[in-house]
Amino acid sequence: MGSWGTLGPALLSLAGVALGAGGSLFGQYMVTRASTRQLDVQESAAHRAELKNVILKFLSIASQVEKAALTRPAAARTAADPVLDQLVDDLWLAQAEIDLAARSEPLRGATFRFAARLAEVARGETADASALRGPQVQFMDAAYDDLWPGQRRATGGSRTPR
Repeated sequence: MGSWGTLGPALLSLAGVALGAGGSLFGQYMVTRASTRQLDVQESAAHRAELKNVILKFLSIASQVEKAALTRPAAARTAADPVLDQLVDDLWLAQAEIDLAARSEPLRGATFRFAARLAEVARGETADASALRGPQVQFMDAAYDDLWPGQRRATGGSRTPR
């Protein structure tokens, strides 16, 4: 066997190399973990921006459908209206965009129910604007939950964790 005088420094050098390699691997792990977390945050923000745009588009068209349907004379509610028909077609396309972009099934369902109720109003099957409020509130709540999962709406306009 060798003496500790020659073996000691060799073992200490080997231990230093092992510690250096371990530290390097740990550092790479931490950088990868931080990069993954940053990428997740960026993807979430991009998805939220895309979803917000399609929700705003849907709401804009829904507002136009509601206004056009509820302001036309009662006698004209059963007659075909090409402008209103085009708005309803645009509404269904906007609903399909939300269907594709939404993360959650509650938003997809609430969007469909709100669009279906608006289509009923446009066809003259419902003349009462209050019939739209329930589906509209459900849609808005589902949209909020999909945009900011895990957040609850506060009355002061700020968000608080659930």
